[in-house]
Amino acid sequence: MQYRITLPADYDMGIIRQRIADRGHLTDDFPQLAFKAYLYADRHEPYAAGKENRYAPFYLWHDTEGMNAFLGGAGFAGVIASFGRPLVRTWSAWHTETAPDLAVATYATCETIAIADHVALGNLHEAEQATVRTDTGHGAVAAVSAFDPTGWTIMRLRLWRDAVHAASESMDVYRVGHVSQPSAKH
Repeated sequence: MQYRITLPADYDMGIIRQRIADRGHLTDDFPQLAFKAYLYADRHEPYAAGKENRYAPFYLWHDTEGMNAFLGGAGFAGVIASFGRPLVRTWSAWHTETAPDLAVATYATCETIAIADHVALGNLHEAEQATVRTDTGHGAVAAVSAFDPTGWTIMRLRLWRDAVHAASESMDVYRVGHVSQPSAKH
């Protein structure tokens, strides 16, 4: 699950960094949460390549019960109060691999790829499993490949320990301000 809040070009991204510092710990023990990566992009930083200022948290849930509890709870009500009600995108996770402790993540990439009409989903599903293994082999501390049947797209989220650059125009690069991972006790 992810919502992306696009902020004005002259927005002080220090406000977002402070929001993450003040509130990030609130989901550290959230039930049914595999992890939440507090992502943001500051268009003035080299990794963002001048795109947009964004606040774009990403969640991986163990089940929809946790997601529904979050969306109906006080945490998301705070998001709505601060930014209005954002579009929340959800996917069916195909393949996920995560390190035992994601606190080392400092950057993230998120890519959405259209699925061509002629592509067999079974073959694509297998190919995504190989992509996850390849990316974790190249240093990703978390790799999620997921499928959206409403838009016929694949979404790839990767968390990285070190700085990365967009490999394509369809890839967004974010800083990771905090990772909540209830299974990892810090």
